[in-house]
Amino acid sequence: QVQLIESGGGLVQAGGSLRLSCEASGRTFSSYSMGWFRQAPGKERMFVATINRSGSSIYYGDSVKGRFTISRDNAKNTMYLQMNSLKPEDTAIYYCAARQSPTYNTYAYRYDNWGQGTQVTVSS
Repeated sequence: QVQLIESGGGLVQAGGSLRLSCEASGRTFSSYSMGWFRQAPGKERMFVATINRSGSSIYYGDSVKGRFTISRDNAKNTMYLQMNSLKPEDTAIYYCAARQSPTYNTYAYRYDNWGQGTQVTVSS
């Protein structure tokens, strides 16, 4: 079990940028593969991006490829999601997730630890 806190969400115009952060408690952050998911009202939670323990392997959902960048700083127990060229379709609550595995995963049900979420709203 690990405590996760997302931050950095807000309101931004289309074409703008936001940087989300996910800070984890404890001293075993490097043992977790991490992921970002998002959920719009009335929709299922959808995969955004994932990263393995060391940050050497990453994978993105098709809708964000070329626009979003996932990264992590294990020394700071923090994962990031840099979001550029934002679109109104990106509007959702964004969730940080962690699983104690050497490999990343694109399926939400595989993750045991979740943050509270941070709202991202993109206006046209």
